[in-house]
Amino acid sequence: MSGERRRALVVGGGLAGTTAALVLAARGRRVTLVETRPRLGGLAFSFRRESAVGELTVDNGQHVYLRCCSAYRGLLERVGGARLAPVQRRLEVPVLDADSRRLGRITRNALPVPLHLAGGLARYPHLGLAERASVARAALGLRRLDPDDPALDDRSFADWLRETGQSPGAVAALWDLIGVATLNARAEDTSLALAAKVFRTGLLSGNGAADIGLPRVPLGTLHDELARAALARAGVRVLLATRARSLRAAPGGGWRLGVSSRPGQGHRPDQELAAETVVLAVPQQAAHRLLPPGALPDADRLLAIDTAPILNVHVIYDRPVLDRPFFAAVNSPVQWVFDRTGPSGLDTLPAARGGQYLALSQSAVGAEIQEPAEVLRKRYVPELERLLPRAAQARLLDFFVTRERTATFAPTPGVGRLRPGPVTGAEGLYLAGAWTATGWPATMESAVRSGLTAARAAVQGASTPHRPAKESA
Repeated sequence: MSGERRRALVVGGGLAGTTAALVLAARGRRVTLVETRPRLGGLAFSFRRESAVGELTVDNGQHVYLRCCSAYRGLLERVGGARLAPVQRRLEVPVLDADSRRLGRITRNALPVPLHLAGGLARYPHLGLAERASVARAALGLRRLDPDDPALDDRSFADWLRETGQSPGAVAALWDLIGVATLNARAEDTSLALAAKVFRTGLLSGNGAADIGLPRVPLGTLHDELARAALARAGVRVLLATRARSLRAAPGGGWRLGVSSRPGQGHRPDQELAAETVVLAVPQQAAHRLLPPGALPDADRLLAIDTAPILNVHVIYDRPVLDRPFFAAVNSPVQWVFDRTGPSGLDTLPAARGGQYLALSQSAVGAEIQEPAEVLRKRYVPELERLLPRAAQARLLDFFVTRERTATFAPTPGVGRLRPGPVTGAEGLYLAGAWTATGWPATMESAVRSGLTAARAAVQGASTPHRPAKESA
């Protein structure tokens, strides 16, 4: 293989694109990665913000992963970030009831699956005795479901939960507590196939599968700084602040990608990049715009993959109000709360010395994503004081929100049939992204898996029988 046939283009510098570029480079390709933003990381990134107490490093949203996320863990190892995002020694999720202020825990023990959850379930105070028994039966029922069965994709998770006798209280205190955070949708709006994937893999595939990994550094350190260094070591050329505007088949084979750089970012004239292989690791709407005619049997189905928002609420106090890394809440509009004091750099700011930075991760928020910050402040600050008594005694130093309006694809029933695989009908053209057919919901794991699969298909030269017509010169 020589010349242009060794060249590969990856469009998109999120986790999927970074992964694809690293794999292609390792297989001997000369890779160029093109990213619209001035940084890597996609939708899992950090930025600098001037707050009321000084400049902070803010994650756009709180991202965690599980021990079972083997592909994402592999990416962390590859870029040298695994030690910066360690996994719990053993699963422990504190769950605080806002009404009773009673603290429970979702835990596991060292017994084999499914007995590893039995002790924690028996002691979980937010479920009654009958609810605990019904949850145990449902967990056993999940083991019999096949997430790859197309019939499951057409059903909602809520329908299945009702059939298995789950009460509204059990759904709120357990199934939606986990499902909303991992799927970005409540059970009523979730494909049974995707829910089965989450719960079977996370809770029932291995004793420690659900142990939580939590970054100790900003996401930008992992997904931009370390990733960029790993790409440089691999010989990948990275073009940031560069927009892919067009993609066309070249007359003699291969592809031409038209790109332009953003003003003020080391501006380059518009140009065409040539390569034998192209991986589109961009959101589904952008992929639809760039795909040539005939690359997919029905490319418009990409536009039917809906998106779902995630809201993050950032609160800074003048003193510690939370004495654990994170917790989840029930009977409260608050969902998950994380201590981000260290990663944000708050503990280095003289104006906030001794203070604490909490980030609230709010999934499946619907119309709330549009509400003004002051409305959200009046909703969430009193609620934190209800959950954390010390917050009522603390002084609020700053409050702000970050919004990802298209944070994930919506995992609605029927979405599975809309998600394409990595291989298109156009020779040398492949798709990647958490929205593609990985079998996983829109997680960091799904993104990395899609990049791996697309790159491996590209190396093997896989394609489907239908091909678009080649353009003339």
